[in-house]
Amino acid sequence: MTQTVLLAEDDRAIRHALERALTLEGYEVNAVADGVEALAQAHRTQPDVLVLDVMMPGIDGLQVCRVLRAEGDRTPILMLTALVETADRIAGLDAGADDYVVKPFDVEEVFARLRALLRRTNGAPADEPKEEEKIPTGQVSVAGLRMDVQARRAWRGERELELTRTEFDLLELLARNAGIVLDHATIYDRIWGYDFGPGSKNLAVYVGYLRRKLDEPDAPALIHTVRGVGYVLRED
Repeated sequence: MTQTVLLAEDDRAIRHALERALTLEGYEVNAVADGVEALAQAHRTQPDVLVLDVMMPGIDGLQVCRVLRAEGDRTPILMLTALVETADRIAGLDAGADDYVVKPFDVEEVFARLRALLRRTNGAPADEPKEEEKIPTGQVSVAGLRMDVQARRAWRGERELELTRTEFDLLELLARNAGIVLDHATIYDRIWGYDFGPGSKNLAVYVGYLRRKLDEPDAPALIHTVRGVGYVLRED
């Protein structure tokens, strides 16, 4: 079945180039030029995934994301941003986005991130992981952290965590491998389905934001950095 992408980008050249590339990749693309059109189109067509530029006139990509999430719309959202500061990227995640790509971007990276988002949404992608690599469903409980994988809910102690799709998947991966140091390449492959290389800051941003939601005053940190290797979840 052809998957539909709603693309909102006010830069005409980028919009047309990305629309053409996505179409050639096999997606059905609805391309619009601003946030107002994006919201209207999202309400009319219910796309499989949204690609939103952050900086658009009128209603920007962050506002579109907030409106859809407030309405209970959980369609995966990939943000396109020219903002390179970590705080700016976090703003997109805080608005409810699932992932982001920094401009200028390689179109292959956009494809990889879309495949990863759709894989986690649909549960049966064309590049489905091998049987032994699949993460089983059910309950996860470790170091005061509890996760209901089927309901996609997580708690630290009695406090429920508000997590995006990507944050939940990352936390689940770390929790299921508690005490084991997972290297960057392994995490990228399991969460995004693609290793974005040593120069990518994507994983560090997600780990930092996940820590902000997990950490509590006077409580031990759960996610630890192993410099030059990766990350491990354990209660020290």
